Order: sequence, then C-alpha cells, then structure tokens
Amino acid sequence: MPLLPPFIAPVRFTDPAMALAQVMRIYDASISHLRQAMAQFVAGEDVNGHIRACYPLVRIHTDTVSRTAAPEVARLSYGFVAGPGRFETTLTRPDLYREYYLEQFSLLLQNHQVELEIGTSTQPIPVHFSFAEHDHVEGNMSAERRMRMRDVFDLPDLAAMDDGIANGTFEARAGEAQPLSLFTAPRVDYSLHRLRHYTGTTPDHFQNFILFTNYQFYIDEFIALGRAAMADPASDYVAFVEPGNVVTRRKGLPAEAEDALGKEPPRLPQMPAYHLMRADRTGITMVNIGVGPANAKNITDHIAVLRPHAWIMLGHCAGLRNTQQLGDYVLAHGYVREDHVLDEELPLWVPIPALAEIQVALEQAVADVTQVQGAALKSIMRTGTVASTDNRNWELLPNNQPQRRFSQSRAVALDMESATIAANGFRFRVPYGTLLCVSDKPLHGEIKLPGMANHFYRERVDQHLRIGMRAVELLRKQGIDQLHSRKLRSFAEVAFQ
Repeated sequence: MPLLPPFIAPVRFTDPAMALAQVMRIYDASISHLRQAMAQFVAGEDVNGHIRACYPLVRIHTDTVSRTAAPEVARLSYGFVAGPGRFETTLTRPDLYREYYLEQFSLLLQNHQVELEIGTSTQPIPVHFSFAEHDHVEGNMSAERRMRMRDVFDLPDLAAMDDGIANGTFEARAGEAQPLSLFTAPRVDYSLHRLRHYTGTTPDHFQNFILFTNYQFYIDEFIALGRAAMADPASDYVAFVEPGNVVTRRKGLPAEAEDALGKEPPRLPQMPAYHLMRADRTGITMVNIGVGPANAKNITDHIAVLRPHAWIMLGHCAGLRNTQQLGDYVLAHGYVREDHVLDEELPLWVPIPALAEIQVALEQAVADVTQVQGAALKSIMRTGTVASTDNRNWELLPNNQPQRRFSQSRAVALDMESATIAANGFRFRVPYGTLLCVSDKPLHGEIKLPGMANHFYRERVDQHLRIGMRAVELLRKQGIDQLHSRKLRSFAEVAFQ
C-alpha cells in the first residue's frame, strides 16, 4: 500500500479565495511529503514501501444548462460549462496560478451558482515535479540508486498528460467526469519543466503577452529596450529578466530575495526568453524560437499551459509578389499550412481564422509607429495569406512544384513558423497574430545576401519590434475580456480560459 500524506477531506466552497486556500493546503502537504521522502532517499536511508502524493482537484456538479451571471460575465467566452453533469480537473502550482485560479473559480460560481468541491485526486504527482526550483538531486545518486527510484516513487506517466482535451478527441468513459480545463496537472507540470530547459528562465517570469521571433537581431533590440525601461523610474514595467533568471529591477525598486539566484548561463539555451515584466503579469515576454516549424510547435506546446492572453509572431519572410519591397510588412489574415508538424493534432481541413482584435491592433500599431496613415499604409503593409513550409530550400525543388500551390493559394509571403504558431494558438485557444517583414524575394531574383541583409536589418528590426510592442499596448488597453474570441471555442468547451 502506498505511503500517503495525512488525508485532507473534500470540502465545498462558495468563496473562491477559500477554495484556493484549500487547494494550496492540499498541494503544499503533498509536495512536502514527496520532498521529505526524496531527501531521505538521496541520503541513502531506507524507504519502506511506495511513496505517493496526489494533486488537488476542483469539481462542480450542475443540473441545468441555464446560467445566472451578470451581462458583463455572461459575454465572456469562458467561465462556464456546456451543460448538466459532473466536471473536474486536477490542479498544480497554486502559487504560480493564483490569480488565474481565482478568476476561474469566481466565474464558475457566478455562472452556475453551485459549490466548488476541493479535494485530493487519485492522480499521483511524479516525484520529479516536486523538486524545488534549484534542486538537482539525481546527480547525487548512483545509477543503481536512480534505477530504484522507479520502485519507490511515481515517475511521469505520459498517459496522464496527452492533449486529447485540447485536440477535441477526449471522450469521457461511463461514470467519468467531464474536464474543466484543457490541461491536466501532470501536463502542466511537464510543460513548466520544459520551459525552464528550453528558455533558460522560470515559468514565474513569463508574462501574458508573448512575442515570438526567428532572429536574434530582434532579441538584441528587445534587450536594449528592456534595459532602457529599467533605467526609467516612471516606466510601467517593474523588472527585466534575461536567461539564467538574471533580474534587473526598475530604477528605484529594491532587489528581491530570488534575484541573487540569477546567473548568466555559459551559453544561451535553445530558445532563450526575455521578460519585460509588469506587476499584474501583463508585460511582454519575447522568445527567439530559431528557425523551423518544429521549434515553433515545441515552444507553443509548453507556453500554452501558462494561458497567455495573446501571442504574436514577428519575423522575416520571403515576399512572393513582385510589387513588394524589402522592408514591407505582411499582416497575415490566412495561412497555408505546409509545415506538417501539427497534421496529427489539427487536421489540414481545419481553417485558422484571423482574429479581429489582433488584426486591428497590429494594423493600428504599424500606423502609429511608421506614422503612415489611411490608404498610404497599403504602400508599406500588405494583408494576405502567409504560407509556412518545413523545407527551407523549397526554391530548389524541381519543376517549381511549391510555386504553383503558393500562387493558387494567393499567398503573399512565405516563412517557416507563422502558420504553426497560429495553428497552435487556435488549437490551445490562445489569441494569435502574425506581422512579418519582407527580407528577400526569391521568386524575383532578390535572394538574401550578406550585405543586403545587414542593411535591411539595420533599417527595419527596431521599427518592427516597436510595432509588436505597440500592438501589445493596444490589446492591453482595450481590455482582456475583449480579446478571448468565441472563434476559438468548440461546441462542448471546457470552462477554464
């Protein structure tokens, strides 16, 4: 029989703060149980039996399709269940998700006038997901001792963390509860640990607006802008975080305890992240995803568990129309998906619609930053279909095979990441957008060459980044409740945003 922490009986709540406090109580007890046992195991002490602790859960029961929320709550695209039944989800890291959980709990109570049941689930917490931020315990054990961990602790179980709910393929078994969230707690924990590995920063620093880029030049400009913001005591941003969790606080703000733990890494991680933080987490995170749709899918698979308010791709593209000039912008309103990395999760027959709120913000941001207005804006920005391919040297395929498809699709630009980021935004219900900058025109003899590229980068990178940041400002100003679109919600959608 597993050795479990002291049992905490399920309790029903009508106060979201008290419900969250109970979640924290269960989670903290479970994590403490695992960490104490793990410390004894690493020290070489005998551990009798199998050590186990389980995630907390939240559950509601409804018996009607009716909702009773006020109009300002009822117009939201999330916060309610699809109909009568039993709904539940496991929860993790209530310290990180505090504000998020409070909002979801509050909306459930307002929409359905039911009690929230908080209890301990039967889903074990893998011991690796219990480690503190700077723990590296396995390095202190022999290979034989590490192998014995499998007998003593629960390890990550991939069967408990697939994306069936998000993909719309999950079907509850007879008597099983319907899901409340797109992600189970083990799936969330898995991605939180992956984010540390790929980005070199902890999930705690990520902001609710994400900018992706495929070039380090953009990151260099973002670093310069972030450090300039920290030198301005009037800035709305309170901290700037770089890989290795190196924190710079805004001028006039005191350092915090965890700042001392930051250390510049000897080399950059695979997809380094930089965070321009606001106190309410509505700042900007920028990630250099590098080149290719595999990276784009990988990072968005993991960032999605943080439930950001929007992500936007800022990158370079090949202009496919002769009328385009190097440095022109392309605002994507449709995508040709020849990236193939999401074919299993999101069939190609699923359209990826443009989202009005993002489109309007990006177009206005281009006008604001370039000071080009009205009809003249069309001279520097084209709205159209963007094609994304997984073949960097598509131009070399015989008989112009891809060119005909791109022409038939009316594509105006080509890259390797944008369709993936947009499609994963659609899949995970994260509002998305794409604003690219033409860096070459291979169909018209203007291929990317070093001298030409350097001039292009000097002229356009700073302006392009400022446009992306201005778009975030506009989205933040209009209000988050206007951003999450019903276009992203399915027939029987989960309640959590």
